[in-house]
Amino acid sequence: MDSLTSCSPHAILEDTASKIGCSMTDEKLALYLDEQDKLRHLRDCFHMPKVRDLPEIDSELVDKDQNCVYLCGNSLGLQPKKVKEYIDEELDKWAKIGVHGHFLGTRPWVLADDCIAELMAKLVGCKVEEVALMNGLTVNLHLQLLSFYKPTSTRCKILLEAKAFPSDHYAVESQIRFHGLDPKENMLFIHPRQDEETLRTEDILDVIERQGSSISVILFSGIQYYTGQLFNIPAITKAGHAKGCFVGFDMAHAVGNVELHLHDWNVDFACWCSYKYLNSGAGGLAGAFIHEKHAQTIKPALTGWWSHEFKTRFCMENELKLSEGVNGFRLSNPSILLVCALHASLEVFNQTTMKDLRKKSILLTGYLEYLVRYNFSPDKTDPKKPYVNILTPSKFEERGCQLSLSFSVPVKAAYKELEKRGVACDIREPNVLRIAPVPLYNSFHDVFRFISILGPAINSANTSKVGDNNKL
Repeated sequence: MDSLTSCSPHAILEDTASKIGCSMTDEKLALYLDEQDKLRHLRDCFHMPKVRDLPEIDSELVDKDQNCVYLCGNSLGLQPKKVKEYIDEELDKWAKIGVHGHFLGTRPWVLADDCIAELMAKLVGCKVEEVALMNGLTVNLHLQLLSFYKPTSTRCKILLEAKAFPSDHYAVESQIRFHGLDPKENMLFIHPRQDEETLRTEDILDVIERQGSSISVILFSGIQYYTGQLFNIPAITKAGHAKGCFVGFDMAHAVGNVELHLHDWNVDFACWCSYKYLNSGAGGLAGAFIHEKHAQTIKPALTGWWSHEFKTRFCMENELKLSEGVNGFRLSNPSILLVCALHASLEVFNQTTMKDLRKKSILLTGYLEYLVRYNFSPDKTDPKKPYVNILTPSKFEERGCQLSLSFSVPVKAAYKELEKRGVACDIREPNVLRIAPVPLYNSFHDVFRFISILGPAINSANTSKVGDNNKL
């Protein structure tokens, strides 16, 4: 895997298969890649669900004692094994010493978020004073937009991708209305070209160049949730700044998935949830970033007790001494239980680097892509054969670990058949399954098993479709 920086995933897979004397579709290749994986021990840090515990399995189609094929970390990451231990520590502390837990223990409650800020800063590529752990993603986005979106008579638009995640769309819409403006006139969308699924960087930059003087804020996702496209964050940021715009990103699908350098890229602000690739559990503690260059100039529109600097917070003088930068945007103390869950996951990340995780991820998703194309591309000699299309960019520089798949058979039927066979993946309307082999805990053999299951699943879905048509 060390040569990935200079070779394509396909070339690495082809060379490795040749080296061990098998084809690229042979199970032997998956097993060998897992043996050579320097990060394979990290899988043991997580609970992997068993097939028998999944809700929709068909007992005649599965081995209930096997681990399920979990390819859904883009929606909800697996539970780190340390979560229960850390939560129990805090529950025990609460039971034994009560209020004194605010200032004692591994994670003093009044400093709980600070205890994990450095670990988070490493993952997003910023200084520790530029990151805060607080609230949920959309709350943080609202808090940031209240300070960064200051529309004027000539610069009042917010630029975002046409199919942004609904929460981002709604947040932008409501922020524009909050300022008494019409979202129809002030939400500027970028669409893919006709018959294309993803956005071209040159088209994004062209819109910024042509309309930048009317744009107040550019808000993009780091990775597009539906297609899995990784946007060129440095280029978009640079182009936006050249036209006088603030540039922010929703990093929900990027953090813990790809390497980020928010400080060096000069991003103005960013926010993210932590329950996907950061494995903190549903509704986990979210993160926010504001570049240090704004520490003295961008102030929070809303403040609370946790906005006050720590050293005088408990003087109770009711004279706000605002913490600098993003820490001033904190409103109240976070739940220690949410901190524990995130802490357990961040410690796993701290056993390696995002560079090494990304190296594995490129090969892992490249392996998935190869097997999908090899087994399920359209067959001109057999037009009735079910096939699979990949929406996600083929260049690994333009994607994270997720591949978004569409099918010639009804997607809901394909999803149901995969569920019956012990696969946990993610369906998104109108017609996509999102498949995410996460390098932190997924193996190459997981990918091999998925492909082995996908064939029978879509064949069954196709048979069901034919049967339904015959009933009409």
